[in-house]
Amino acid sequence: MKPKTTVLDEAAIRRALTRISHEIIEKNKGVDDVILVGIKTRGVPLASRLQKRINDIEGVILPNGELDITLYRDDLTTKSGQQEPELKETNIETNIDGKKVVLVDDVLYTGRTVRAAMDALMDHGRPSQIQLAVLVDRGHRELPIRADYVGKNVPTSLDEIVTVTVAETDEEDAVVIFEKN
Repeated sequence: MKPKTTVLDEAAIRRALTRISHEIIEKNKGVDDVILVGIKTRGVPLASRLQKRINDIEGVILPNGELDITLYRDDLTTKSGQQEPELKETNIETNIDGKKVVLVDDVLYTGRTVRAAMDALMDHGRPSQIQLAVLVDRGHRELPIRADYVGKNVPTSLDEIVTVTVAETDEEDAVVIFEKN
C-alpha cells in the first residue's frame, strides 16, 4: 500500500480532541455521570487524552474504561487462518448503570465495531445513554450508526484505507489515507 495523503497530523489530532472534549461537556451540560470508554486498541489512548483535556477544562477526572469487543464481532467466524482471536482485557471499574457512557474509537466506518461495542458494554450494565466519539468518520455505513462527536469527516472511496496511529501504541500521531493495491 502506498500513502495517498495525511489527513491529520499531531497538532490537528490535538485540536480535534480538544474540540470533542468541549462538545462532550456542552452536550452533557457538564460531566456529571459521564464515563469515557475506549474501544481497544486505539480508542483507549484517545479516551485517556479526552479524560485529560476534560480535566484541564472542568477540573474533574472522569472515570475511564477499556472495552475489548473481540468476542462480540459478527465477522469472528469468517476470519482466515487457524489461530484463535487474540482476546484483550476489558477494564471498566466504574458501575455504568444509569450513567452516560461515551464510547471512544479511532475510525467509524461500517458501524459494526460500534455495534459490537454496544453489545459488549451492555454486558457490564445498563447506561442511561451511550454516545459515540470518533477521531475520523470515513462514511460507508452498513448499520444505522452515527457518531455524536467527530474529529474530522473524511469522505473516502472503498479502495482506500484510513490508518490512525497514536504515539502510545505506534510512536507517532497521524491519520493517513492509503490506496489499496
